[in-house]
Amino acid sequence: MRGLELNSVTIHAGEAPLFAPLTLTVPPSTVTTIVGPSGIGKSTLMDFIGGHLARGFHATGTVILDGQDVTRLPAEARRIGILFQDAALFPHLSVGDNLAFGLASHVRGRAMRRASIETALDKAGLAGFADRDPATLSGGQRARAALMRTLLAEPCALLLDEPFSKLDPDLRADLRRFVFDHIRDRDIPVLMVTHDEADAAAADGPVIPLGG
Repeated sequence: MRGLELNSVTIHAGEAPLFAPLTLTVPPSTVTTIVGPSGIGKSTLMDFIGGHLARGFHATGTVILDGQDVTRLPAEARRIGILFQDAALFPHLSVGDNLAFGLASHVRGRAMRRASIETALDKAGLAGFADRDPATLSGGQRARAALMRTLLAEPCALLLDEPFSKLDPDLRADLRRFVFDHIRDRDIPVLMVTHDEADAAAADGPVIPLGG
């Protein structure tokens, strides 16, 4: 079965579970939103799914991606991309080199890699920005570049950890539209956590409360 599945997943800090066991399926091209109060463990859940669970936490349950149990795989083998609140572009690399960092391994040769980067920048409205310093980009431009870098890795699923929360309302709406349109074009499952009802409404998918 294609898609992202969580089976009886919960996260523990010590002996106490952060939330009740969570079971859900996110089909391709669907954005499912996780909501819940601060401190309930939404971002920690995303860390577990992506393979980045921090010390001090342990998890139970399984993560299945396109029919494969990836729960015990290292992060780099899961093919699950993630976007955070901060568009974490590498400051010592140009915009183009940042995108090159995300290129899938089968994209080889200087000409092919350059063409892939230029195409991604064009789709992001950043044509001609390959040699720019990331520090010269606006918040929205950085966020679009970060998304394209993530998608160039050809993930089989994507996690969105409140990626719009630091943007002003007008820019936030534009970036949401940009992100969701590109995600649906890729036909991959997406799991988003947010505090913003407008984010969930724009995602136009199931909304799952995370409770204790």
